[in-house]
Amino acid sequence: MSFIQSSVGRKIIMAVTGVMLFSFICVHLLGNSSVFFGADAINAYAEHLHSLGPLVWIFRLAMLFLFAVHIFFGIQLTLENSAATPEKNVQIKRLRTGFAAQTMIISGLVLLAFVVYHLLHFTVQVPGMGVYEFNEATHMTNVFTMVVMGFKQVFTVLLYAVGLIFLALHVSHGFQSFLQTLGLNNDRSLPVFGAISKLVSVVLLFGYISIPVLIIFGLVKI
Repeated sequence: MSFIQSSVGRKIIMAVTGVMLFSFICVHLLGNSSVFFGADAINAYAEHLHSLGPLVWIFRLAMLFLFAVHIFFGIQLTLENSAATPEKNVQIKRLRTGFAAQTMIISGLVLLAFVVYHLLHFTVQVPGMGVYEFNEATHMTNVFTMVVMGFKQVFTVLLYAVGLIFLALHVSHGFQSFLQTLGLNNDRSLPVFGAISKLVSVVLLFGYISIPVLIIFGLVKI
């Protein structure tokens, strides 16, 4: 209990949950990228996940739990830092941190809303939010059709673009913050780790956003 109550302990929990969520994001991108190889590829990928049965939902719930823990301690640490920062040092603090660091709590809450929307759109498959073509043979939704038709709407693509920009913004600071929690950051390595964090966030942004963009421009189609 004292570990959770200490500032260092909460930062370690933030770092561990953050890196686990980051790993999931990378794996999820690889799976989603199978859409570029056609209907058979992404439907086979979806069918493989479906064959795991309840394990998939257990994993999803575990990821949501990690996300909730990450958000909870993120808000707690942000409030504590704000309360401990004297007004006269606010300007100095902002000069030493970038925009991504200053808006971590905002980007985190936007990502929470985005994840809820994404789950309703593609996982829960709420009627009216997309095109869900049920395959009687596999007893599954045709994922390729769902994804392609889902990104035929400009408004939907814009929503995903906003969510993914905030994801990149969050990762660009979070990755560097993780390295700092491990004690790897110093005056010499700080610029290097900062550049790596930005590069990682840009790769994720372009990787994810390429899916809806290529679909809406007709480069991936049914």
